[in-house]
Amino acid sequence: MASVSFRRFIQKSAALALIFMGSTAIAEPKHGIAMYGEPELPADFVSLPYANPDAPKGGRIVTGNSGGFDSLNPFVRKGKVPWQLRFFAYESLMGRNRDEPFALYGLLAESIETGPNREWVEFTLRPEAKFWDGSPVTVEDVLWSYETLGTVGHPRYHGFWNKIETIEQTGERSVRITFAVEDRELALIAGLRPILKKAQWDGIDINDSTLEQVPMGTAPYMVSDFEANRYVTLTRNPDYWGKELPFRRGTHNFDELRIEFFGDSGVLNEAFKAGEVSFLREFNAEKWATAYDFPRAQSGDVVKSEFTHQKPSGMTGLVMNTRRAPLDDIRVREALLQAFNFEFINDTITGGRQPRITSYFSNSVLGMEHGPAQGRVLDFLNEHAAALPEGAVEGYDLPVADGTARNRANIRKAASLLEDAGFTITDGELVDQEGKPLVLNIVLRQGDTETQTVVDIYKEALDRLGVALKIDALDGAQYTERTSSYDFDITWFRRGLSLSPGNEQFLYWGTEAADKEGARNLMGVKSPAVDGLINAMLTSESQEDFIAATKALDRTLMAGRYVIPFWNYAVGRIAHIKEMRYPEVTPIYGEGYWMTPEIWWYEE
Repeated sequence: MASVSFRRFIQKSAALALIFMGSTAIAEPKHGIAMYGEPELPADFVSLPYANPDAPKGGRIVTGNSGGFDSLNPFVRKGKVPWQLRFFAYESLMGRNRDEPFALYGLLAESIETGPNREWVEFTLRPEAKFWDGSPVTVEDVLWSYETLGTVGHPRYHGFWNKIETIEQTGERSVRITFAVEDRELALIAGLRPILKKAQWDGIDINDSTLEQVPMGTAPYMVSDFEANRYVTLTRNPDYWGKELPFRRGTHNFDELRIEFFGDSGVLNEAFKAGEVSFLREFNAEKWATAYDFPRAQSGDVVKSEFTHQKPSGMTGLVMNTRRAPLDDIRVREALLQAFNFEFINDTITGGRQPRITSYFSNSVLGMEHGPAQGRVLDFLNEHAAALPEGAVEGYDLPVADGTARNRANIRKAASLLEDAGFTITDGELVDQEGKPLVLNIVLRQGDTETQTVVDIYKEALDRLGVALKIDALDGAQYTERTSSYDFDITWFRRGLSLSPGNEQFLYWGTEAADKEGARNLMGVKSPAVDGLINAMLTSESQEDFIAATKALDRTLMAGRYVIPFWNYAVGRIAHIKEMRYPEVTPIYGEGYWMTPEIWWYEE
């Protein structure tokens, strides 16, 4: 159970309604900041509520990744980087409490201050903050990091930089950022930019960094050893500057975290069974129930642990690229949804144990209600009535199959929709008005056996419609290249969403990101309604409006028929060696890198 529920947060926010209005101000420097109201933890908090401040330090664990890597620089577009580095080896001015929807507390910065309407934010650095080499973190490092990442770094950092009017030093250890747009979330986003060492890159283009040029960080773990495509070793820095910070008490307890790389998930699973890997996340409920009876599990050397959460489901499934015909036709996308026999596929792969994702924010207070829109949700939708897809206001529900392999009723609906879109069957093939067969290309990552199984079943249904499905299973580099350049019709898709959606929504499905190579809007959404509703979320001055705008966005995205959803991961499942221990309290965000392995410890 989480120590702080989202329901209590809403109640607390309602009680503080006056704080939500533009008249609010952080009149003086404070230890933390929340999206709405005040942060829950006081200035003298001892530790994060889900960390054990008395956790012992020591031990070594091994985690596994599929594929390989050719770069250790997570801040540029070039190269394939172990995903863990961005989170374990680098720090920002502020850090998130995963037991609140969106609240930050001082990390590299000792305090934060904002203008009356959050039109600017000012951070004051801690004098003790240091890089791995012992050199101090300076305002110059902060200014360089924001500008460099915002202009030539990975595209994920560019959107924020474009909303900055000025960034300047205001004191020996202080920096102020003034924003060019009205957006109360920007003050928080500013606190989450990674800070790098400017001097390391004097005369060097950060985009031309070699594998050996690991960006200098400040975090508890630093890269101590690696071999390309085989392993990376992260070692806990005994001289870490922030070891006594309340925000860090009980975290980063292992002396060594080694990341081993395996050819595919099957090899990784076998390595875990053999004891070569210390823990494994399991996303398949059927495997969780039936596949953990190997000798090390039977002997008790491997333990199964489950963690619930209160965060949105996010979206997992097969995304359709609307930049390409005929997927730019919503009738074709609806036909592909009708042909996807979820009930049969789910029973085959998970034993029917996992419920389907029903919307982008399902499983949370932010998720849309089914049926016609009402109240403030309807008000927000009506502001964009001309740009809404069918079903946004009336209500849209995913097709439900009869559970049989043939799924005849839905296949008939799919065929009718394709006919309406101008396709006909000729000699067993579905062809357009010019006689060109409908061939869809689906791009998958090699080793993703579960998705491959889903697609194999789906292909049989499409065959019955006369739709040809060409499957390209690619290695990591090829897969990244194809998806980054949008060279696909359909591909696997996952977007994890939080209880505090904000500017990242523009990256996921905003018009500006639709044609930017390497951006995250894989479906190519270009919708004035979507853009307008994201903006409504960002400028809401009350929790009520924020929730209503998010629900309206959720309805609009679902009605757009961009993704064929899979099942929901409502429970976090970790199989791990018995020596790995964790606190009793689970944050509202459940299990993730902020929990495993960040707050776990080693105990014989």
